[in-house]
Amino acid sequence: MKCKSLACIWSRSPPVHRVTAVAALNEPPTLYTGGSDGSIIWWNLVSSPGKSEMKPVALLCGHAAPIADLGICFPVEASENGKLTSSSNTLSYPSSNNCGALISACSDGVLCVWSRASGHCRRRRKLPPWAGSPFMIRPVGDNARYVCITCCFVSQDHQSPYFLEGNESSVDREFQNPNPSKCTVIIIDSFDLSIVQRVLHGNVPIGPLLSMAVVLPSEDMEKQSVVVIDLFGKVIYLPVVKDPDQKGQNAPLLSKNFSTLEVMDWEDGSIEKGSLVAFSKCGYVLALVHRTHCTFRQAENGTIFGKISFLNHQLCFEDKLTVIGGIFLGDDTSISNNDFVKDFVAWNNRGAAVIYRISYSGSVFKSDTISVIPAVLYPSDTRLSFSFIPLTKYLLRVESICFHVKEHEFWRPHVTIWLLPQQNGECGELHLECAMFGEGNLFDDWAMDSSSSKTNHGIVEEDMDGKHSSSSRYATYGGGQLVSSSMVISENHLAPCAIVYGFFNGDIEIIRFHMFSTALDSLIESVPQEADSQGQKQHLSGHKGAVLCLASHQMVSKSGGSSLNHVLLSGSMDCTVRLWDLNSGNLIMVLHQHVAPVRQIVLPPCQSEYPWNDCFLTVGDDSCVALVSLQTLKVERLFPGHLYFPAKVLWDGVRNYVACLCPNRSDKADALDILYIWDVKTGARERVLRGDAAHSMFDHFHKAINESLLSGNLMNGNTSASSLVFPVIEPTNSKVPGKGIYPQNTASKNEPKTPESSNSIKGTGAKSGGLTSVFFQSDKHPIKSSCPFPGVSTLCFDLTSLISLCSMNELFEGGSHIGEKDHGNGAGTSTPRDDVHKRANSSSEELGSEMPSPNNVNGKSGSVSDESTVVTLEHHEWVRSLEGCLLQFSLSLLHLWNVDEELDNLLTTEMKLKRPNSFIVSSGILGDRGSMTLTFPGPNSTLELWKSSSEYSALRSLTMVSLAQHLISLSHSCSSASGALAAFYTRRFAEKVSDIKPPQLQLLVSFWQDDFEHVKMAARSLFHCAASRAIPLPLFSTKGNQHVNSQIYPHEVSEKEHNNTTEVRPPSDGKLETEGDFVEEEAEITSWLESYEVHDWISCVGGTTQDAMTSQIVVAAALAVWYPSLVKPRLSMMVVHPLVKLVMSMNEKYSAAASEILAEGMESTWKACIGSEIPRLIGDIFFQVECVSGASANASSQHSAASVKIRETLVGILLPSLGMADIPGYLHVIESQIWSTASDSPVHVVALMTLIRIIRGSPRNLAPYLDKVVSFILQTMDPGNSTMRRSCYQSSMTALKEVVRVFPMIALNDSSTRLAVGDAIGEINNATIRVYDMQSMSKIKVLDASGPPGHPKLLEKAVSTAISVLSFSPDGEGLVAFSENGLMIRWWSLGSGWWEKLSRNLALVPFTKLIYVHPWEGFSPSSTRSSIMASVLSDDGQVNSPGSSQGWTEMDRLKLLIHNLDLSYKLEWVGERKVKLLQHSNELGTYHFPNLSSTGKHQ
Repeated sequence: MKCKSLACIWSRSPPVHRVTAVAALNEPPTLYTGGSDGSIIWWNLVSSPGKSEMKPVALLCGHAAPIADLGICFPVEASENGKLTSSSNTLSYPSSNNCGALISACSDGVLCVWSRASGHCRRRRKLPPWAGSPFMIRPVGDNARYVCITCCFVSQDHQSPYFLEGNESSVDREFQNPNPSKCTVIIIDSFDLSIVQRVLHGNVPIGPLLSMAVVLPSEDMEKQSVVVIDLFGKVIYLPVVKDPDQKGQNAPLLSKNFSTLEVMDWEDGSIEKGSLVAFSKCGYVLALVHRTHCTFRQAENGTIFGKISFLNHQLCFEDKLTVIGGIFLGDDTSISNNDFVKDFVAWNNRGAAVIYRISYSGSVFKSDTISVIPAVLYPSDTRLSFSFIPLTKYLLRVESICFHVKEHEFWRPHVTIWLLPQQNGECGELHLECAMFGEGNLFDDWAMDSSSSKTNHGIVEEDMDGKHSSSSRYATYGGGQLVSSSMVISENHLAPCAIVYGFFNGDIEIIRFHMFSTALDSLIESVPQEADSQGQKQHLSGHKGAVLCLASHQMVSKSGGSSLNHVLLSGSMDCTVRLWDLNSGNLIMVLHQHVAPVRQIVLPPCQSEYPWNDCFLTVGDDSCVALVSLQTLKVERLFPGHLYFPAKVLWDGVRNYVACLCPNRSDKADALDILYIWDVKTGARERVLRGDAAHSMFDHFHKAINESLLSGNLMNGNTSASSLVFPVIEPTNSKVPGKGIYPQNTASKNEPKTPESSNSIKGTGAKSGGLTSVFFQSDKHPIKSSCPFPGVSTLCFDLTSLISLCSMNELFEGGSHIGEKDHGNGAGTSTPRDDVHKRANSSSEELGSEMPSPNNVNGKSGSVSDESTVVTLEHHEWVRSLEGCLLQFSLSLLHLWNVDEELDNLLTTEMKLKRPNSFIVSSGILGDRGSMTLTFPGPNSTLELWKSSSEYSALRSLTMVSLAQHLISLSHSCSSASGALAAFYTRRFAEKVSDIKPPQLQLLVSFWQDDFEHVKMAARSLFHCAASRAIPLPLFSTKGNQHVNSQIYPHEVSEKEHNNTTEVRPPSDGKLETEGDFVEEEAEITSWLESYEVHDWISCVGGTTQDAMTSQIVVAAALAVWYPSLVKPRLSMMVVHPLVKLVMSMNEKYSAAASEILAEGMESTWKACIGSEIPRLIGDIFFQVECVSGASANASSQHSAASVKIRETLVGILLPSLGMADIPGYLHVIESQIWSTASDSPVHVVALMTLIRIIRGSPRNLAPYLDKVVSFILQTMDPGNSTMRRSCYQSSMTALKEVVRVFPMIALNDSSTRLAVGDAIGEINNATIRVYDMQSMSKIKVLDASGPPGHPKLLEKAVSTAISVLSFSPDGEGLVAFSENGLMIRWWSLGSGWWEKLSRNLALVPFTKLIYVHPWEGFSPSSTRSSIMASVLSDDGQVNSPGSSQGWTEMDRLKLLIHNLDLSYKLEWVGERKVKLLQHSNELGTYHFPNLSSTGKHQ
């Protein structure tokens, strides 16, 4: 499992966002806006008395192309075998997942499903190339799990027609298209984003698409249909097959020739051709919005039954004002084709809107104007776009306002909230003009979080009169601070060292992470420097246009005296590429290989050979790709001739090929994308592929590079290219051999040693060498960075890599020590040690020079030796200190500051954490396949993620608690602060902010068997602290504690709700639950256990469906054991068998945890459920032990280690608990194993070791079966079976000595030749003592311990305690036995001659002497323990009188005897014939025996 936490660093300028699509979710009230850059903003509706506000919560990063459309879906809706089925849009139990999700599609075919409950992307997939580019998303009416997506192939503006600006219309852009449109209509399952039906694929006889809708079946329509309409009012109906026989990307269900489809013309005979601007559907009514009017048609046949003119309401005025959109308000399925009353809104290109109430009854159509929304107050030349969308009782107007910075255009979103009129109000009573109820702006948080003023950001807000106003915000930018590109320099570095921003004015700014470099200073013996708490900034100027791309490269080889070490590359709108020295900030060279803006820089892959490992590619708008060498500072290759712009470029360093994918943006229906493949070495064009073959080959390149990639970024290092650009592929399981932390040796293994590199290897001094760094393999790099959008930088902290950094087996790789200097890089380059910000980049070089290296002991530095090196204590301590610095850096960025001031002060003073004051930091959560949800600046947005996502709460809490505990192990000086930090995220945070979500229990369970102890313990601590608040509703008991639906999307049970036991449901009046109640309860539990597929958390940790299923079982079992009063009584019965199956499945992740829970709750919970199945389960475990032991010899080491770990849990934890739960059954099983398994089987040793644990854990319950226990132990030491004796002897003797130590009625003489076993509990007239010979392991004598009646009152019962303690005399010639029941001591004289004479006679041997013991003070046959146990065993639950015990059964009496059995008696010999009797180490008396053994007489 992967536990990764995100920290997002925002630039000082807010992101631009031109809205191209909107969607709204009513519960909870949420707005989503999609942008032209692929970003999606998540807005929450925050209501307060008299005012509402739209607050931006997070930026959803999953697309790198314009958002085509957004839609609402319910991914967890019920379905049958993947077919479209009807659903009630609810699950069988309340779930947070039922609140809906957002599905988004961008123009390059990537689909994402964003969970509203968890806030992250639960699925991310790319449509196949044949599907085309998504254009519109609509829900499938009868099942919200499925959505219908229309895709097109021509170059259409992927902006919704409702977002047209100014006087522009969709028809103006594309009035005539003589060729038939090629489009695809598919049905998508939103659960896994698979294609379940292909409705249409091919050319259709209509023009450019306008809209699409899904119409439900009716009396006139037998099948569900997809209605597709073009810009000219031409309509086609496409039937949807209800139950497709095939699923996926198979043959289309309809004929490929769609030109014969019936086309209906709904142009209405308008004078103005192509005036249709919008299309809306509600139930069986279709609305066609034209520029001046709107017509309403019946969905079945297209018959017009109503019309509204917009000319009467000033929505239209000549060419200045035109209607651009219209939608129905309310539920989409609430209108029939007969009688209805519905609200409809239409708006124009200045944001003015009119709300109509339309009705249709008795073939009479009526429309009334009920409300008007005024237009926006921006200057007439301002470019605007609008959309309206209903949200609960409000109507939202989403505005996009354009502002200019020099020749560039930027857009900002603005949302206004208008209160909708009520349906039951009379039109005459309604206010004609709506009042604005609230608004939302994206810039507010930047103004709040930035330490500088708004004018420093270039933002000026003014109204029409030039005065500042909040009601009429017109934003302009002063320029100079708008980010055009950004990147994080982190590749090949221990931690991110800097963020680089490129601006639209051509400037470049470098901001370094001095919160980490300052911590590193403590590891370097140098003059202390005063660290800049705000970080150091470096400005570079020179570009005449916007900086469009950035990259940084660390030189591998040296050539011709070049002193280049770390180079910054920048491409600009001015068509140039500039090379900068990253250490000094000096300009190296300006390249002019392009005649158009430079859009992308591609660095060489890690596998590149010399000399290509010091080259880079540039991609320009001139459709040319150039290869530049940093050694020669010249353009070495040009790859021209691309017909279109190479939007995606991949460099395969293994095969030395460059793949350039050029999308065809032409208007032709048969336009095909083209892939060019170039040979880097020769510069020749190897192949040109088109269409689907181009995409398939590009994906093949992508997968091949991904499998052999060492870095965490497909862009091969530090570049500004978005991590979302490349195709979405299935994750691979391939691992690069080797792992760990070591100095970077960037020179390729195949690189020839040039004279310069040879000299550098032989190097001169410790100060020589360039910018080197501690290097991490991709699977161990603790912090990875990316920039999904300009100005948005993310740092991903991998918990496993952070904790495993200084593991001893990972300190060096292939003999390369962590402290070793690599002089092959940067010979002749010096870095001033007094330059703090340079040491941040060259930290490992300087640290390496300070630490002794095994390869530099004699003052000589050489290449990496093949001989193994020894990790010295100094190096280990250096790595531990380095790890501590890295943990401090991580905690500084991940901690939620300003919530607990006392904790913050403790962290800064004791733990030495640095507040990230120089950065605008927020949080985030990773989604499926690289997608991210990033909260906006400000504490409210981050807290909203805590309040809405239990997955985020679990991941962030687990990371913080684990790192805090791990930091204690590294440095005890900060133990107080670490403990306070762990306590804050465990429980104090929930106390301070009561409405945050408790951690997801299933997610925490998945880390219970983590390889690192700190992670494991943190997960378990968080589980116990959150369990009472996070019990899933289907498992929650409504008897002891009632749950109230106080949360919008119920998922957990809060502590407050547990106390409200009588306010929700009336009392049951003492009636017992009926069988129907049990059936309903079991159905709810079963439904929850089988609902593992609906959970979102598995995509957060990279889990599988199996992980979800098994974690559900473990959570249910843990709650049944630890919180039985809070869960339903039937839960234990329902989950026990799945739990047992999970244990026996030997699952590497969960079987051990399941075994522990099964063992811990065996007596209290599981024994009542599976009591009769325990012996079979014990036998199954022995079988697993046999299989694991047999397979381990042939299995791989990794598999063997996992199997052995599970075996240790089964043997060490589960098996003893099963044995203690059913001791007779266990003894029967192990006795049968003697004969059914091989003599050398490990099963016998396991049985003995388990027996020892049972002896220690439940000795009294084992007392009635001591004879079987001893017999089994002696059988394993049988001299007749030498194989078993040899393999089991040591364990058998250990078990035997443990039996003698625990049970006083078993004695072993001093020479260990004789063993005596007395009856602890038995019939008083048949009590015996068996004597065994330890050489032959056979029974040699039986002593009669029945004795005389003694005191009658003490011998009433047939079954009682017989022998309390035994002891051999020091000379081994006598045996003494004391019986508490009868208070007598008996002596058997066992002379050696007597033993030889009677050695083969098993007749009962009477005692030699009898001594009665006087009752001691406090002794009573009816002790307090008896009275207590009697009350426990009574059927009526009342305390019994002494006489009532006569009604007990034999089983009750046996339980009472076992409970009262005293194992504290002891006999100590004082001299040869005196013995002292003790109880609980208190002396009860001393008794003398005469020398009777010599006479051989008996008394």
